[in-house]
Amino acid sequence: MSTPIANRIDFLLLFDVKDGNPNGDPDFDNSPRFDPETFQGLVSDVCLKRKIREWVYAAKSQGGAIESGYDVFVLQGHSLESRQKMPYEHLAGLDGKAKGAKTARSDVEKAREWMCANFFDVRAFGAVMSTTDFNCGQVRGPVQLTFARSFDRVLSTEHGITRVAYTTEKKTSETSAQTEMGRKHTVAYGLYAAYGFITPAFAGGANGTGFSADDLDVLKKALVNMFDLDHSAARGLMRTRHVFAFEHASPLGNAQSGKLFDLVKVKRKEGVDSPRGFEDYVITPLSDIKAACPDGVTPTDWAEG
Repeated sequence: MSTPIANRIDFLLLFDVKDGNPNGDPDFDNSPRFDPETFQGLVSDVCLKRKIREWVYAAKSQGGAIESGYDVFVLQGHSLESRQKMPYEHLAGLDGKAKGAKTARSDVEKAREWMCANFFDVRAFGAVMSTTDFNCGQVRGPVQLTFARSFDRVLSTEHGITRVAYTTEKKTSETSAQTEMGRKHTVAYGLYAAYGFITPAFAGGANGTGFSADDLDVLKKALVNMFDLDHSAARGLMRTRHVFAFEHASPLGNAQSGKLFDLVKVKRKEGVDSPRGFEDYVITPLSDIKAACPDGVTPTDWAEG
């Protein structure tokens, strides 16, 4: 692992969806999330982090075994307890010392350090790892993401679908119909923005996670490519369009993140009332963002790399 990152980074992720459901809401029949007042589409930070985790895990396990330091803590098919148990199985002197909240502070710290060293998502996003007998403490991660919100309102359309095979044998024997009905939800098009913050104070130091320049390179690739690993009929066409990153020359930053994000303007083209593609928008070019950026901040587009 390289040394922990030293300077602050703010980034703006722009992605879109066409004829798909970017993030279903289980409280509303898995229809696309939206703001009930403005009807702008929403995608949760949890959804985005899951896609990042899955891309990193796939990228770092292509040889069959996960690359050292890039396992994933929150992974489908694995309980959190099974992951928190690992340092108590691998570290000398911790065997038999797992006692939940009564675990010695020094043992919890050893387990916490092991988790940070071995799990990418713990180093990046942090984790609460004190909820089982295998207490690994709590970690505040340097990488934080907001909900994504579409620039314009989206209309969720419900589609009736049919299937020629029944779910159960009982249905086959009870009816003479030839098909079974179902439903799916899509939005015709939506361009979304999510905001990210990378804080070096939570990466280095005694309580830092160790999130490094190498980890940052992996995160960049994940943000750009994560939707290519998540293709499905339900998702439609999803794609990262831009990741405008503002890299500061100091740990605390050289400008407010909000003022930097304001440099990126996203507007519908004249005459477009209902956007149906990325080409219906005009976005501030990187050259103009660079010209307007304050001293000590370097803007780049990670999607251009």
